[in-house]
Amino acid sequence: MVSPVTVVKSEGPKLVPFFKATCVYFVLWLPTSSPSWFSALIKCLPIFCLWVFLLAHGINFLVSHRSASRILAGLIFSAVGDAFLIWQEQGYFIHGLLMFAITHILYSSAFGMKPLDLKAGLLMGLVSSSCYAFLYSYLSGPFTYLVAVYIALIGFMGWRAVAGVQLCNDLWTWTKLSACIGAMLFMVSDLTIALNKFCFPVPYSRFIIMATYYAAQMLIALSAVESRDEEDFRKRS
Repeated sequence: MVSPVTVVKSEGPKLVPFFKATCVYFVLWLPTSSPSWFSALIKCLPIFCLWVFLLAHGINFLVSHRSASRILAGLIFSAVGDAFLIWQEQGYFIHGLLMFAITHILYSSAFGMKPLDLKAGLLMGLVSSSCYAFLYSYLSGPFTYLVAVYIALIGFMGWRAVAGVQLCNDLWTWTKLSACIGAMLFMVSDLTIALNKFCFPVPYSRFIIMATYYAAQMLIALSAVESRDEEDFRKRS
């Protein structure tokens, strides 16, 4: 297994643009009350940098590793979803919801169905069901079923990320752990969005949503480079 130190040395420099773009977003902190193409660009810029991060590993790597290409596709849909959510008060919230639903399907596919780990699936099902049960009384119209479908999809994605870790069997890798933590942070981000939009104002909601979201996307993007890192490690050994 490739050591975390080796990974930081090899992947860290490629993530510098992402960290800079994230800092730009939080420093500018553009008001959400005045949506514009510029604010959409600033919000999407860290995700664009994650596109570049994966592309920096080479087109051949993405073509030969389906999980990496699916994560890249998920990041593309995420950026489109981010742009839609800039104009959510103008009626584009559902469009953003759809883009992120597709993202979760792509991430689930990237994480795969092995090992199955039904215990993790049951736990994630209980967590997802509990979240929807809490939100249900606040929902109305099409959101009653749209949110249910979305929670099912992100819960499934979380299950597949958690199932891949296998800490008890000592079969885990740092990238699988990265995917797991990223999926959990994504769920925290989306739950905060749901609570703030449908239930009650959440203090510091925007900061919580975006900090956990950017961290989640970075960790999931990192999980795509496992095969490349192991290949480079073997060449150096």
